[in-house]
Amino acid sequence: MNDFSRFLEDAISMAKAAGDVQLEFFRSKRLDIHTKLNDSDVVTAADKASEELVKSIIRSKYPEHGIIAEESGCENEYKKWRWVIDPLDGTTNFSQGLPVFCVSIALEHCGSPVVGVVFAPYLGELFHAVKGEGAFFNGKRIHCSEKNVFSESVLATGMPYDKLVNPDNNLNEISQLAPKVRGIRRMGSAAIDLSYVAAGFYDAYWELNLKRWDVAAGVLIAKEAGAKVYSIRTNRNYSLMATCPGIAGDMVGALSSLSGLVPKEW
Repeated sequence: MNDFSRFLEDAISMAKAAGDVQLEFFRSKRLDIHTKLNDSDVVTAADKASEELVKSIIRSKYPEHGIIAEESGCENEYKKWRWVIDPLDGTTNFSQGLPVFCVSIALEHCGSPVVGVVFAPYLGELFHAVKGEGAFFNGKRIHCSEKNVFSESVLATGMPYDKLVNPDNNLNEISQLAPKVRGIRRMGSAAIDLSYVAAGFYDAYWELNLKRWDVAAGVLIAKEAGAKVYSIRTNRNYSLMATCPGIAGDMVGALSSLSGLVPKEW
């Protein structure tokens, strides 16, 4: 068994353990909800408990590795091996009692993700990928959509947390793209959105101003499933698009015409 396989097993185990923590809090009165940057950016007791659990396992098993985690920041982040953790992606959903949330765990080697796991515990959905070995959904290999007619496509997107103060808030893109496609969905979890592109549940997804922990695992899963991933902004943190190849030209054309920037493939 190679090292990547060992890391994958541990990442899946950590994700499932964090998922158990989330389910203990879900729809309970123990959430202890607080805001961070603004009223759109929330954190709960479940976020913190999930993160501490995952970090404690990493510290115990891989004390020489670095960690980037949403709630507590960085520990030895410039190490060759680095774990990138979103302990609860979809916190707004979670805090409202909506079941679309997950834990996202990636392992990076020299800055590039080599293992990615996204686990949605309430839905019972586990996505994983190892670099060069394909992507999987609940143990079965997946591939992105083969759709090539843009008007038949179903897209996903999201709104940045600074949407109230920054005019580059995706509203124009949504309003312009909505009439051109079959539908647009706003699920509320970047990691799930990217995984759903990988599985072909969505044909494409784009969003602005994400953080590395939002996308590290999901991007690997999407790319290993055959999706194309592009950067769509240079000044908005991780602003990206993931799309099946058949409508990539339509997505690139639409988003570049609206922003004035040509997306660059990752």
